[in-house]
Amino acid sequence: MSRRKLRADEHELWQKVAHSTKPLPEALRREAQNPKPTLVQPRQPDPMDLPRAFGIGAKAPLPHGQITTPQPVQRGKPAMDKKTFGKMRRGKMVPEAKIDLHGMTVDRAHPALTRFIMTSYSRGFRLVLVITGKGQRDDPHDPIPRQRGVLKRQVPMWLKMAPLHSAVLEVTEAHVRHGGGGAYYVYLRRTSRS
Repeated sequence: MSRRKLRADEHELWQKVAHSTKPLPEALRREAQNPKPTLVQPRQPDPMDLPRAFGIGAKAPLPHGQITTPQPVQRGKPAMDKKTFGKMRRGKMVPEAKIDLHGMTVDRAHPALTRFIMTSYSRGFRLVLVITGKGQRDDPHDPIPRQRGVLKRQVPMWLKMAPLHSAVLEVTEAHVRHGGGGAYYVYLRRTSRS
């Protein structure tokens, strides 16, 4: 990096500053040239500095050989036929029934979903569509953070719990033509009579 030359007024100001200074006494000059090492006492943790006292924010030691880069979440092996699963995910299969839950409260949606799945299972349906909606978008001006898309998160959990888990074989997000991120395909088990 090249230095620029001082302008005349800057040079004049620097001369005034340089003439107004006094040299250090001889003892301080020697000390500045040969500094003595001083022991620094460790700071006692402030009881009010809890995050630092508990090590919050500190890097945790990594076990030997651990991978530090995030890895994509591996999907579990589908419980159904691989070919049928692929057709379902690509939207090639047509759902035999559907239920639209978006706009419902959790208290209304859970019994409605249970009734729908159990009725579809008893009728021998194999593929049904559950529309949850994607949830409202976050309002950037909302001072209170709110959870959005409650049904989108709850429905897969409900389908894995009793009494529905006995009727459900597979749950996966729907293809775009059937609702995409706002819907789920639910592949039901065969009934004992079919």
